[in-house]
Amino acid sequence: MKNYISFPRIEGTASRQAHTALPDGTYERELGKEGFFGPATHMYHEHPPTGWTSFEGDLQPRAFDLNRLNSEQPSPFDAQVVLQNAQVKMRFWRAPMAMDHLARNADGDDLIFVHEGNGDLFCDYGHLAFRPGDYIVLPRSTMWRIECREPVSALLIEATGSSYMLPDKGMVGRHAIFDEAMLDTPLLDDAFIAQKSNGAAVETKVRIKRGDKLATMTYPFNPLDAVGWKGDLAPVRINVEDIRPLMSHRYHLPPSAHTTFVAGGFVICTFAPRPFEMDPDALKVPFYHNNDDYDEVIFYHAGDFFSRDNIDAGMMTFHPCGFTHGPHPKALKGAFAPKKPATDEYAVMVDTRNALELGDLPAGIENPDYVKSWGGGGSYD
Repeated sequence: MKNYISFPRIEGTASRQAHTALPDGTYERELGKEGFFGPATHMYHEHPPTGWTSFEGDLQPRAFDLNRLNSEQPSPFDAQVVLQNAQVKMRFWRAPMAMDHLARNADGDDLIFVHEGNGDLFCDYGHLAFRPGDYIVLPRSTMWRIECREPVSALLIEATGSSYMLPDKGMVGRHAIFDEAMLDTPLLDDAFIAQKSNGAAVETKVRIKRGDKLATMTYPFNPLDAVGWKGDLAPVRINVEDIRPLMSHRYHLPPSAHTTFVAGGFVICTFAPRPFEMDPDALKVPFYHNNDDYDEVIFYHAGDFFSRDNIDAGMMTFHPCGFTHGPHPKALKGAFAPKKPATDEYAVMVDTRNALELGDLPAGIENPDYVKSWGGGGSYD
C-alpha cells in the first residue's frame, strides 16, 4: 500500500460527490494518480478544460484510421506497429487466408483482438475457432498459426517481457465482469487432429521473434502434434459479448472499472454496451480528466462511439499523459440527458504507465486535425 499524502479538502464552490450535481455553469475535471486508483482532486471550472485554440508540438491527442492499413502481411511479426514502448507493442494485422508457417514470440505474451473476420487458430495446445470480438491470449513462446474463413484484421498487443493476468476485482468478487469459467482453452479436437495428419510429412517453418530479431526454424514434420497436455498454462479466449460491465445508475464509473487484463506496465479495459446512469444529477458521459500516470489508447471495434465525433470502427485514438481530455463538445450536450437509454459501443482501451512512441506509419493513417476536435464546435473532417 502506497502511503500517499492524504488530506481531502473542499475549497470554494465544488460538488461533494464526484461526477454528480456539478455546480451550475461549471465543468468538472479530475486530476488523478495511479489510473483512477490513487489520490485525486476534482476541479470545477468556468470554461471547458479542453477549450484550447491551438496545440503545438508532438505531445498531442492523435487519431489513426487503421482501416487504411489495407495491405496483407504474411506473418504477425510483419504487422504494422502503431504504438509501442518497452512494455507493450501494439500492431494492426491484416492476416493472410492461411499462414504458411508457425509464429513463436519469445518477447512476451501476445494478445490477439479479432476486429474482423473469423477462422481457426492452431497452436501447441490444440484448436480454437475465433470470430469478431474475441480476445485470444497466447503465452510467450506458444507456436501458432491461423487459417481464415474470411478476411481477418486484428489488433495485436504484445506484453513485452511480462505475462497477461486477470485484474483484482476487489469487493465485487472473482465472478464479476466475467466468470473465469467463461475462458475457453484450445481443444485437441477433430480439427486439430486433421491439421496434424494433413501436415505430418510436410516441412514446417517456425518464425521466432526475440528482442525484435527473427530466426526461422525448420522441421521435416508438423510440430503441432500433441496427443495430450495437462496444467494451467494455456491460451485462453473470451469474446467481448461475454463481458458484463460494472454499472452504477447514480455515478459514472471510471474506465478502470472495466479492466479486463493486466500486464507489466499496462492494463487492457473493455467498453461494452451498458445502460446510461439514471440519476438526473449524474454525468452520463466520460468526465474531463488528467490521467496523470498513464497514456491512454482506445481502439474502436463496433457501435456508436457516443463521446467522440467522427470516430468509426477500426480507428484508434491516443491521448498522452500530461493534458486534459474528455468528451467532444457535441457529446457534452448529452452530459445529463442522453438521447438514448444505453450505450452500444465496443472498444478496447490500453493504458500504459510509460510514454508511448509512434510507429513508422504510412502517410494518410493519422488525422492531423483530431487535436482540433475539442474546439470550434467539436467536429473535424
